[in-house]
Amino acid sequence: MFSRIGPAALKNDLNNTISICTFLSHPEKKIKTIHIAGTNGKGSVSHMLASIFQFSGYKTGLYTSPHLVDFRERIRINGEMISKQAVEKFTHKIMPLIEEIQPSFFEVTVGMAFDYFAEKQVDIAIIETGLGGRLDSTNVILPEISIITNIGYDHTHILGNTLEEIASEKAGIIKTTIPVVIGRTQPETKNIFEKRAIETGSAIYFADKQYTSTASHLSPSLISVHLSDMRSGKELDYQSDMPGLYQQENITTVLTAAHVLEELGWNLSAASVSDGIRHAKQTTGLAGRWDVLSEEPLLISDVAHNIDGIKEILKQLKTIKYDKLHLILGFSKDKDIVSLLKLLPKDACFYFTQAHIPRALTNEELKEIANSINLEGKLFDDVNAAIKNALLSADPNDLILVCGSIFVVGEIIKTNT
Repeated sequence: MFSRIGPAALKNDLNNTISICTFLSHPEKKIKTIHIAGTNGKGSVSHMLASIFQFSGYKTGLYTSPHLVDFRERIRINGEMISKQAVEKFTHKIMPLIEEIQPSFFEVTVGMAFDYFAEKQVDIAIIETGLGGRLDSTNVILPEISIITNIGYDHTHILGNTLEEIASEKAGIIKTTIPVVIGRTQPETKNIFEKRAIETGSAIYFADKQYTSTASHLSPSLISVHLSDMRSGKELDYQSDMPGLYQQENITTVLTAAHVLEELGWNLSAASVSDGIRHAKQTTGLAGRWDVLSEEPLLISDVAHNIDGIKEILKQLKTIKYDKLHLILGFSKDKDIVSLLKLLPKDACFYFTQAHIPRALTNEELKEIANSINLEGKLFDDVNAAIKNALLSADPNDLILVCGSIFVVGEIIKTNT
């Protein structure tokens, strides 16, 4: 499966997914959906929207990937994970087809999500792409709206080496006459999205042209954001229990999407939108986004794992007062490790670790690459051992940050739950 072993598990067409959906009597056609792609932020946007729909009284399906601890995190209804019995039942049902067409893990999981949501008759299902968009297994749906959060450099060996190439792949989720929300206006990608929208006859909305963030305030467990609505001139305040500075952009994307959805007839009140954003983590079970694990010293984990994600983390660090930074790092093999490491402050204490999956870069390889650019640090076979050592080494006013890999963060949660 792609999560564990990387591109070797990837299928570059939709044939298997179409075969699975046909075998299941096309559950994807029996549910209303929202489709979300993008390099960063698509998980947060998916969970915020799901939370808003739940607060609005809708039975809400949510499909995301990868999972942090339990496979069932990927498929939820109103925040509740799919049951083990439902997973087993579906697997037995589809086994003959699996043996016949040999689909990928992700393709089977997408079929499971569609089948479960259709069987449980959800009012709406929020569907997050796995990778890219055009050839992503989820790209067999005709959604209410499509959302593309932003475009950055990640999975370039699969999606392309330029922002334009990556944007072309993500733009593949834009469907005929279906409105699309773009989270961030970027000069390299704006024309690509506009051209695709013209070709498909789709209304296009750039979220950062709809709302502008004029102020924000962070606490360890909350971000407060003040926004100006550029259409109405109204001043708006929102809070989120995902306290990353980068959530400002995600909130504007969600608000733009909610406005479009209201115009399509969905009943999303201002109170439901506000409550949904405020309680997204709590409502949907999201983890790994600027999670404060302890204080004195402050211990934070975040799933940031690419250049844009790490840059956002570094911006956030500038807003926090601390004496010494302790960085616990682990990456997957397919990342541009040198570019990522060069972003990091050289005066931090480094702890090199790895996740226990085949796709992980070993801690020895990571240390070797770090040493080549004059970054020194200690080696740990396990993230929890690294955390234990950092907690012993750090003073009360220090900050310990774990990042670089979704899978590393998942192993913290797994050990401590």
